Amino acid sequence: MELTFVGPATRIVALEEPTQVGQARRVAQQAAVEAGFDEIDSGRVALVATELATNVLKHATSGAMHVAVVPGNGAQGVEVVAVDRGPGFNLAECLADGFSTGGTRGEGLGAVSRQADVMDMYADARGSVVMARIYPKGSGRVDLLLGATQQTMEGEPVSGDAWAMAVSGGKHAFLVVDGLGHGLSAHDAARAGTDAFVEQPFSDPVALLNSLHGAMTGTRGGAVAVAQYDAATDTLRYAGIGNISGTLATLEGSRGLASHPGIVGVQARRAQPFDFPGVQGKLMVMWSDGLMSRWNLRDYPGLASRHPAVVTALLHRDFNRGRDDVTLLAARLGAGP
Repeated sequence: MELTFVGPATRIVALEEPTQVGQARRVAQQAAVEAGFDEIDSGRVALVATELATNVLKHATSGAMHVAVVPGNGAQGVEVVAVDRGPGFNLAECLADGFSTGGTRGEGLGAVSRQADVMDMYADARGSVVMARIYPKGSGRVDLLLGATQQTMEGEPVSGDAWAMAVSGGKHAFLVVDGLGHGLSAHDAARAGTDAFVEQPFSDPVALLNSLHGAMTGTRGGAVAVAQYDAATDTLRYAGIGNISGTLATLEGSRGLASHPGIVGVQARRAQPFDFPGVQGKLMVMWSDGLMSRWNLRDYPGLASRHPAVVTALLHRDFNRGRDDVTLLAARLGAGP
């Protein structure tokens, strides 16, 4: 499998009153058009978005819908995630038609599960996250165990953060970059970083960061972290400069991924990569400083085993600072293509 993908910003639609269900559906349909879906597959996306948005309003009274185009093995997909702070629910019961916590016919999540190619969720007393991914019919098993949530700072036309990923056989490479500040100048810095990354994502991390430094020179510069996983050796190599944070998590605990101080493109010392062997099955999470760092997946029992897209949406819900661009990237290492 060969794949390179530069992630778009997540489209986030507030769900606070009934007319916003239609807005969520239209945003999801537009993402389907961008992903190259035909009319039938676009209709599946519209149905999933409508059902999930309606469920939020019925059972949690308010929340949000996250919509994004996502990479897959041979085909792009559309991801629709419903996020709320409602009372939570029993996951197994809610997938069965006829079960409802709100006095309705109880067909919503059952209908979603039939239309979606991938579906996962997490719920507790703090609220719920329900994720569905739709790929074109006939594309087969294409999903990657990768999740990303990116939100542009309110009032800005573009994000100063960026993320990208690449796959080549058993090798996976990931990038998160945070352009200094926010707005157009930060966006230009981040885009220069992603452009350099996609040209050589599997280069030695030190050489790769040097290339990004050169590409971002003349811009505001920013914080950068790269992670490379090799299935043949079951090893993760991680290198970062600036305040991109990272962790390797399992159900038992987590281990931080360290970065060096500096600003890529402005003033950055030579970064030392760190090697982490025996990481197959672990969840890697990387995030920009728009997300608070004082969180622990152990406070959410079982979350570390859920789809990475559920993890990023939930962390965004509970730990988004709300005053900067924010990007979270999560991947299940050694799983899938």
